[in-house]
Amino acid sequence: MTTSTILLLLLSVIIAAALSFYQYLYKVKNQSKLYWFLAFLRFISLFSIFLLLINPIISRKITEIKKTPLPIVVDNSKSISELKATKEASELYQKIADNKAIAEKYDVQLFSFDDEFQSLEQLDFKGNQSHIDGVAKNLKQLYRNTNYPVVLFTDGNQTMGNDYVFSFQENTSVLPVVLGDTTTVFDLKINQINVNKYAFLKNKFPVEVFLQYNGNQSISTTFSIQNGNQTIHKQIVTFSKDKRAQSISVLLNADKVGIAKYKAVISSNIKEKNTVNNTKNFAVEIIDQRSEIALVSAINHPDLGALKRSIETNQQRKVSILKPEEVKSLQNYNILILYQPTTSFKAIFEQNKVAQINTFIITGTATDFNFLNQVQNDLLFKMSAQKEDYLATFDSNFNLFSQANIGFENFPPLEHKFGTIAAKSNVSTLLSARIRNVQLQNPLLTFTENGSKRNAYLLGENIWKWRLENNLNKKSFEDFDLFTDKIIQFLVTNASKKNLNVTYESFYNSGESIEITAEYFNKNYEFDDKAQLTIQVINSKTKASKKYDLLKATNSYKVNLDGLEAGNYSFKVTEKQSNSSFSGSFEVLDFEIEKQFVNPDKSRLEQLATNTNGKVYYPNQIENLIKSLLENENYIPTQKETIKKSPLIDWIWLLILAIFALATEWFVRKYNGLL
Repeated sequence: MTTSTILLLLLSVIIAAALSFYQYLYKVKNQSKLYWFLAFLRFISLFSIFLLLINPIISRKITEIKKTPLPIVVDNSKSISELKATKEASELYQKIADNKAIAEKYDVQLFSFDDEFQSLEQLDFKGNQSHIDGVAKNLKQLYRNTNYPVVLFTDGNQTMGNDYVFSFQENTSVLPVVLGDTTTVFDLKINQINVNKYAFLKNKFPVEVFLQYNGNQSISTTFSIQNGNQTIHKQIVTFSKDKRAQSISVLLNADKVGIAKYKAVISSNIKEKNTVNNTKNFAVEIIDQRSEIALVSAINHPDLGALKRSIETNQQRKVSILKPEEVKSLQNYNILILYQPTTSFKAIFEQNKVAQINTFIITGTATDFNFLNQVQNDLLFKMSAQKEDYLATFDSNFNLFSQANIGFENFPPLEHKFGTIAAKSNVSTLLSARIRNVQLQNPLLTFTENGSKRNAYLLGENIWKWRLENNLNKKSFEDFDLFTDKIIQFLVTNASKKNLNVTYESFYNSGESIEITAEYFNKNYEFDDKAQLTIQVINSKTKASKKYDLLKATNSYKVNLDGLEAGNYSFKVTEKQSNSSFSGSFEVLDFEIEKQFVNPDKSRLEQLATNTNGKVYYPNQIENLIKSLLENENYIPTQKETIKKSPLIDWIWLLILAIFALATEWFVRKYNGLL
């Protein structure tokens, strides 16, 4: 408190006392106790008001002992139970937490983790995943800019997240306590399988398998992949003390549409302690993207054969060359290629008004352009009887799909009627026409997209020469065939929008998060955040049914179906107001990752301790750990003094005192008839 403040306080005492004396005691003949009492009340009220006006700052010194935090984190996953270390984990962490000397030196805080990090309440060792990296991230958030040790009870076997060895911050010393028997036992393990979730029918898809061996002798093992009761791949794999890991790459046939389930198995003649990790299931959804394409032409032309061979290099395409009168129904086709249409195509155009099949129209010298102007609204043709050769110019700004320039400018010219071609709607042009060095406004290859309807136009014949020229230059038809495949892919892809879109996997591993996401849109295709979505899940074997609500997230709705047993499930997502629905199915594979381990990962825990200036301990060394924590001078409690300053105006009781004194004075004067 400053000198000026002290002087003001003394002055306020004098003024308050003088005013009180003058008002009640000065020139009063009978100075009774009543007047002295009233003078006292007046002094209290005046002095309180003066104090509030002066508002002195009151300083207080607060002393506190700040202890170093000591988080004790216990692994609560199933692998601890599988390694028969639950008793050690439950007893040893409590031994440290209950130590009085530890409690005096450290601020002990208990946590547990499996797939999530949480305060330790009860250990059941039933966690389906181990996320040690998550421990590091959460501790960073809790103890920022603090130097502290961490006691980590775990087997070191992480099943999710980033590499925990490098996750803990520099000011943290990690002291791992290794749970489980570290004695090396013979074990074969399928460590990981990498495979795409989808494969195309009649194609081969790769499977990459990582095998691991734990032992000291050289052995030969048998690795196989089974599909049902049939073994579809088998080979001998050798391991030794110096060769403990092997990578196997296999190509499997996708020969049946649907979810193909496989089992990878590794075995030997030696008995193992843990055989659960000798097998691993995986599945691939085989998709039939086969497109039925009708190539309709009233004339014979080399272009027809060239297009058919080029398109069918993709085994998912089948091209049927038909005369216009041979097309009875369009229901069996995904794309129509109409080659040089004339009035004989009228019935096809009439049917397609209803079918709305995407169309690839190729024009040339035999095309009836008057008829074509009547049956389509994308381009306006004003053609003469004169023929002309048109060269191609590639447009690098084309963005409907990715297409490299394969030398279009050097390809032979396409033959077409001379005239002008104007766009009647929005078009995207990949190739424009030129005559020798004169660039024209006419497109040569252009595309239109109107809602879900897509069309392509090639304005010239003799494209067979392009395919031949590509082969002469590159010794391969590959570039040209990929070019035609991209055109067909653009037409096959349907851009129609649905009100209810559901995203899910065809299969999940048991113990993993089973999450299904849905989007619901109104009639203007705007995300509707007021939709009421429910999902009904049915076990295909037991017919047991469960119903869940989908919860709103950011621009989507989500539901988590964790806890489902292994098996096949069908589901139906329904929106309550519109009754829109989506049906699907998935399979939960019988695979528990926490049962794959036979030993703790001692080497990685040692590396973690080394990186953080810590030390690895074993259950029989818990006393050494306690002694180390107590003797470590880097974590000594510190005394912290804090000076807390508070202005007097914040004291509400002083204002109450002034009001009470004034009120009491008024009532006493009123009672004694002095008003």
